[in-house]
Amino acid sequence: MSLRPLWDARGVAVIGASDRPGAVGRLPVQFLQRYGYAGRIYPVRPDGAPVSGQTSYASLADVPGPVDLAMVMVAADKVCGAVRDCAAAGVPVVIVCSSGFAETGEAGAALQDELVATARQLGVRVLGPNCIGTVGTARGQVSSFSPLFAGEHTELVAGGLGFVSQSGALGYGAVSLAFERGLGLGWVVNTGNEADLTATEVMVELAQEPGCTGLLGYAESLGGLDRLAQVVAGGTPVALLKGGRSEAGAQAAASHTGALAAQDKVVDAALRQAGVVRVDDVEELLDVGDVMGLVERVRGQQIRRVAVVTTSGGSGILAADAIEAQGMRLAGLSEQTLATLDGIVPAYGSTANPVDVTASVMSNPALFDDALAALAGDEGVDAIVACFCVLTGSDVDAVVTALSRVREQTGVPVIAVRTGADHLAPQASATMRAAGLPVYPTPARAVRALAALAEFATPRARRTGRDSGHHSPAAPTPPTDWAALDEQGLKDLLGRRGLPVPAGRKVTDAQDAVSAVSEAGGRAVAKAVVPDLLHKSEAGGVVLDVTPGAAAEVFGRLAALGGEVLVEEMVPGGVEALVGSTDTPLGRILSVGVGGVLTEVVADVALRVLPVDREDVEEMIDETRLGRLLSGVRGQGAADRTALVDTVLGVAALAAELPAGAELDLNPVTVLAADRGCRILDAALATSPAPESTVRSEPDAARTAPVAHPTPGD
Repeated sequence: MSLRPLWDARGVAVIGASDRPGAVGRLPVQFLQRYGYAGRIYPVRPDGAPVSGQTSYASLADVPGPVDLAMVMVAADKVCGAVRDCAAAGVPVVIVCSSGFAETGEAGAALQDELVATARQLGVRVLGPNCIGTVGTARGQVSSFSPLFAGEHTELVAGGLGFVSQSGALGYGAVSLAFERGLGLGWVVNTGNEADLTATEVMVELAQEPGCTGLLGYAESLGGLDRLAQVVAGGTPVALLKGGRSEAGAQAAASHTGALAAQDKVVDAALRQAGVVRVDDVEELLDVGDVMGLVERVRGQQIRRVAVVTTSGGSGILAADAIEAQGMRLAGLSEQTLATLDGIVPAYGSTANPVDVTASVMSNPALFDDALAALAGDEGVDAIVACFCVLTGSDVDAVVTALSRVREQTGVPVIAVRTGADHLAPQASATMRAAGLPVYPTPARAVRALAALAEFATPRARRTGRDSGHHSPAAPTPPTDWAALDEQGLKDLLGRRGLPVPAGRKVTDAQDAVSAVSEAGGRAVAKAVVPDLLHKSEAGGVVLDVTPGAAAEVFGRLAALGGEVLVEEMVPGGVEALVGSTDTPLGRILSVGVGGVLTEVVADVALRVLPVDREDVEEMIDETRLGRLLSGVRGQGAADRTALVDTVLGVAALAAELPAGAELDLNPVTVLAADRGCRILDAALATSPAPESTVRSEPDAARTAPVAHPTPGD
């Protein structure tokens, strides 16, 4: 069923309409009238009295024309009845604005469950409940009661972006800021409690709208990331503000939504795999929205090497700092470009990137054009950030003309920075925006938006159902009792899967320990195998470099810890890595990073949601200090990176077979010198119930903050 009536309905019914000034049951009727809604408006109230001068109807059955969308604004206990009326009248999509559902506790949650069951039985799609509504700017369809639309100066600014928010108040606050800066939004949807329709489902539908150039969203819980990945892969850029980064923020989100937030690093990893750009605040979300219109121009291009042109040395320095912080770099200019700039820029300026052309060049449009053309024509320049301060009067027109010309003639993306009060050039931002030039007040904000454009240009969407690239020997049927595997049993399984584990065995007594050390070449590692003892080193449960002469005493000491004793070959030192997997509300993840006894202190790991491929694993290694360690530091030669990647892929394949709730921890995995492979020195498997999926899969409910109860009709 199409969700299009949410923003493009032939007729909108407001069930529970009121004519009392300021009543939420009156506001949607008012707003539809005020903003020139092109369809029919049908207020529904029991007495059939007019609403905002509009003819109303005693019931939905009395409405004479087609109704594609109904706004339900009655008390919570009457909502299911209203949905039944909608189904009987053939209304396919309903916005339940009423609160009093899952956001209020158990009784409300039960009422919400009844609402969902009723709607699904009748084939009606429900947005909400506890929802402020939707907007389709092209048709003036303000099917919302947000106070934003009562503002004296509020005007709809149409455009190609969709905006979807779980939070109603924050969402429409962000919409007001978008309109104020001139950022056009074609569609706005608040999803409320998401009892039925979710933000992801709405975004998927919006991406199919003609003219949709990108999607912005605010979310407190996540679901359906595979579907968002398909949207990104299909060419629609997506940026998301996900609340709950900090522990305090996560707790607030839990209170706000009735669900625990996923560990934030997992959220980062999952969004990155889906190709979704994550932002940190509303301002940044809108900043990123400003560059989405450029995506089609730069699709498939590399945007890593940036030229900065400025009239202020300070702005150039800040831009350079921001470029490095965002993982991009200042472009190295060619000798030809430098020679051209030397002939343009006065001696008191600078031709080194950042290029300070000075105010004298700015006062001569021809010279400024030549400087921009030289930068844009340099094969080492992927993008230009143009920084200006205190831009006034006619200077704006000259800048816009020059920047627009170079962008059109060369295709090089251009981002503008204008640091200065609006009153100095009141129309500057609007003029630049009209010319297709994203403009920002500071270099840092401009560069962050450019970094997002770089991600959109070459999206790395999650590849599902792919071949991992690792093919291990035929494996036995996995054991039925995973919980019974101790370290030796787990290593035996890893070995059968073709993964590198040290040779070793459990020993039964002191004399057997002496024999096992001799079998290992006369130098061995002895370990205590004690149930639930995960950190053996801290408990004195690992002894290195055990010789046959010391084996009996070591056996006695380790056996005294209450378990068995494992003797393994001594593996020479190498780079210590950690490889593991665990379940999260967003799926089973793979962890790769710096290993050893200080793993928790260093806390340097990269995460991916399974499945992964070789490219993923290579990226994970380079995201951490592990990449540098493997390449060799302080005179050490390079380690066998290829062997580690192969091992990680094998572990990922095994992790996919583990039972729900299992946690696999391989630490350390010692990576030896080049071509000497690696060894999994310590291995542990813990089994427990899987975490509850509070960052849920559709269509489970998220709980959002309550809005005021809509007042039933008078």
